This record gives sequence, structure tokens and C-alpha cells, in this order.
Amino acid sequence: MKEFFKGLFKENPVLVLLLGLCPSLAVSNSIINAIGMGCAATFVLVCSNAMVSATGRWIPSKIRIPCYIVIIATFVTMVQMVMSAYLPKLNEALGIFIPLIVVNCIILGRAEAFASRNGVLSSILDGLGMGMGFTLALVTIAFFREILGNGSFLDIKITNFYSVDGAIHPAAVMVMAPGAFIVIALLIGYLNLRKQRATKRA
Repeated sequence: MKEFFKGLFKENPVLVLLLGLCPSLAVSNSIINAIGMGCAATFVLVCSNAMVSATGRWIPSKIRIPCYIVIIATFVTMVQMVMSAYLPKLNEALGIFIPLIVVNCIILGRAEAFASRNGVLSSILDGLGMGMGFTLALVTIAFFREILGNGSFLDIKITNFYSVDGAIHPAAVMVMAPGAFIVIALLIGYLNLRKQRATKRA
């Protein structure tokens, strides 16, 4: 199970490996958007890892990357069709970032670095762990951005914390790109500080 748990914290794709920052900046202004993007990426990660691991031995090394992209694009298309049919509002909110999963460096990187060299079960667990880690990072970033920037939680206004006549108002910068950079930087700094303290204790 280490292949699963490493993606959550030790090798978190966003906060440790610094992969997939583009969608992390763009869709993390809302927890609902973050969950939707995370679930879509997790599905594609698990399915593409399993397919690459199962068929990797028959793919010539010179064309492996184009083949991986075709496999990933197939599952991304499935996700987009399902979302457009059953979750049109979420699909509209995520916009271009659902098709861009095809070139997400997390997914292509795991296919090349892990799935092509390991068994199907290990590859599925790796994809699930990395996907859950990606989702966890997105939701954590979105939690702070949505509360501080919109004064809401899961699109529900927090009337007790923010008020029209009160002294505290939502900071609009938090739902913009600079707010995402600030939150990600603080989270990375916090994780690095904890890692340094753990190293000193050891």
C-alpha cells in the first residue's frame, strides 16, 4: 500500500513535486470545482496507468509518448462526455481545464515513470494515490481561497463571519491568481518547515 499512500503526503504531486500547478491555480477558487477536477484527474490517472501498464510491453519505445497521450485522451474524452451530460454546470465552470488533463504532467509523468515499468495493480494504486493527493491539495487550497475570497463554504455564504456592515470583508484577491500563489506558497512553506523539524529530531 506504500504506492497508494506516497501520493497523499510524501510525494504529493502539487505541494511536494510541484506538478499540475496550472489547474491548481485556475480551478481552486471553489471547493466544488476542486473536487470535480480532482475526481476527473483521479479517474484518468487510474485508468491510464492501468492501460499503460497492461499494454506497455507491446508499445515500441520510439512512439511510447504519443501512444500514452492517445490512451490518456481516450479517458479524458469519456470524462468530459459524462460531465457534459450529467454535470453541465461543473463542466462549464472547469471549462478548458478538463480537456487539458490530456497534457497534465502528473498523468503523463506517472505513465512514463511508473506505470510503464510496474504491474497493473501497483500502477492502479499509484494512480489512485496520486489522484487522491492531487484532490487533497486542490481542496485544501480551495478551502482557504473560497472562505477568504468569497466568504462562502461549498458555495454557501458564511453570514456569521462576514457581514455587509461588519469590519471584515472577503478579500477578492484570494479568488484571483495572486491569491492561489499565496496559498500554495504558504502550504509548501508549512510542509517544508515540518520536514526540517522532523529531520532535526531524527
